[in-house]
Amino acid sequence: MIRFYEIAPFVPITYTYEIDKIHYKAKSAYQEIMVIENPQLGKMLILDGIVQLTEKDEFFYHEMITHVAMHAHPNPKKVVIIGGGDGGTVREVLKHDTVEKVYFVEIDREVIHVSRTFFPTVACSVDDSRVEIHCMDGAEFVKKTARDIDIVIVDSTDPIGFATSLFTEGFFNTVRQCLNNEGFFVTHTESLLLHKNIVIEAQQALRKSFPVVDIYTAPIATYPGNWWAFAIASGTLDPRVMKRPCTVETRFYDNEMHSHSFLPRGFYEKLMTGKLTW
Repeated sequence: MIRFYEIAPFVPITYTYEIDKIHYKAKSAYQEIMVIENPQLGKMLILDGIVQLTEKDEFFYHEMITHVAMHAHPNPKKVVIIGGGDGGTVREVLKHDTVEKVYFVEIDREVIHVSRTFFPTVACSVDDSRVEIHCMDGAEFVKKTARDIDIVIVDSTDPIGFATSLFTEGFFNTVRQCLNNEGFFVTHTESLLLHKNIVIEAQQALRKSFPVVDIYTAPIATYPGNWWAFAIASGTLDPRVMKRPCTVETRFYDNEMHSHSFLPRGFYEKLMTGKLTW
């Protein structure tokens, strides 16, 4: 039996996956890309040795990184997606009839190609007429974007290597400048269990640019720590308040999940004031 061993950054755990077949393995200009078949999880996309998605559970992540902000905004028309080369976030964003334009900014065009080939149900919307693909650094893209964006979603790899530029105070400030007054910014900030310091540091950095900053979470079985945290920020709107009911087709996210995904306010305050240790 062939096995793949995932040793993720900042994680004291090694994950082991059985491999039925290696569909693809190559190195792009930016990273090693591999697609394997697992008997329980189906096809898996792996970048630089880190699992990015599995066919079985990708919807948990893609729905939650997308629909919280989309439903907290009254009328999202222009959306920037940075990273997410697999296309899952694009798919979820385009479920909203309000959307007129999606700027899909993925630095590695090979990831998009591989996803079109091996994950057609995930990458099914990347060629929609409303999608404008830019293969470039997302940090550079937002610097050149006018202040008329409704939502910016960063669906990146872990904050190491070329992705580190997407987790800095400078980047957060640049994003704030390209959003309109009601705009939202969303990014994942790793596991609340294993990466508490990263979660807190992202909140603190975002507070320097955004008046409203919060945390919501989701269970992602195939990501280290399993309890995944998302940072969400806005200039004016409270992300906990839905401006539109969920009428799009989803499997996990809904009106009830929107409310329950946010950390209780008391727990959030304890986290941010250093009263929680683990």
